[in-house]
Amino acid sequence: MKIESTPFLGWPNTLRISNDSVDLFITTDVGPRIIAYQHLGGHNVFKVYEDQAGGTNEDEWRIRGGHRFWLAPEDKELSYHIDNWPVHWRENDVTGEVIIDSVQTKPSTIRKSLAISLDRFGSGVRIRHTATNEAFEPVTLAPWALSVMRPGGLEIIPQPPLGEHPRDLLPNRAAILWPYTDLSDPRWTFGSRFWLLRQSEGFPPTKLGLAHHEHWIGYVMEDALFIKSFEYTNGANYPDGGCNFETFTDHEMLEIESLGPLTTLEPGQSVTHTERWHVFELTEQMSIESEEALSHWIAPFLARALK
Repeated sequence: MKIESTPFLGWPNTLRISNDSVDLFITTDVGPRIIAYQHLGGHNVFKVYEDQAGGTNEDEWRIRGGHRFWLAPEDKELSYHIDNWPVHWRENDVTGEVIIDSVQTKPSTIRKSLAISLDRFGSGVRIRHTATNEAFEPVTLAPWALSVMRPGGLEIIPQPPLGEHPRDLLPNRAAILWPYTDLSDPRWTFGSRFWLLRQSEGFPPTKLGLAHHEHWIGYVMEDALFIKSFEYTNGANYPDGGCNFETFTDHEMLEIESLGPLTTLEPGQSVTHTERWHVFELTEQMSIESEEALSHWIAPFLARALK
């Protein structure tokens, strides 16, 4: 894994982490944001808001794009903490991780750390999101990892196998809807094996959350497949009615969001939430004429990403 500081998109001190397959670019002048993830010479899987690129010291929160670390449940102070100033980073020689620290001061003092490591070979990335309570009082929160995907893609949300009646009498899925979510929206496709959400222009926001046990979410673009994997802890208390996965889209982008359990942190205590990423180059168009075809198409990618 190679690490260097380089100008990128108008920010002079951006970390570039790379191997022989992929690049990661992480802002340190603001954020942090993992602002780009791409094959060498390829296209960024994340959206970047061009009018916000290179900006610093703004008085209001900026989405900017890329991948960010928030705190749940969503709150104007807890979540929308202004992070428009430089952050500190260091390399852990033992774990091989690049660790980036920022301190959130409202409504409590929380240290947020991203620990990022890139596999020696291939595109695999591990991101550990750690929140540490540096206040003098307990605080209850959940780590929340949000990836802002570039427009025009198709999100793949796997579903558990169907059961049958009267053998299976208890529920095995929980979905949470936001007040602005319309399930007749044509961007949604609800199948028996996959739920699909397409990012498209000209549509209002929509959002859905799940208690997601299937461990992965995919996002298909013209030239790449992005796979994010994360865990579900049975018996844990998750935010927003039990969601460890949420997705949001509007006319500009789509967000793939994973969440850790709600945790009450005493002063000095920490909680960590981990994601794994992979990106695969595509040389032919994905086949989606049936769920069976989609399952067959994505299976070899999952075998590599989830091994």
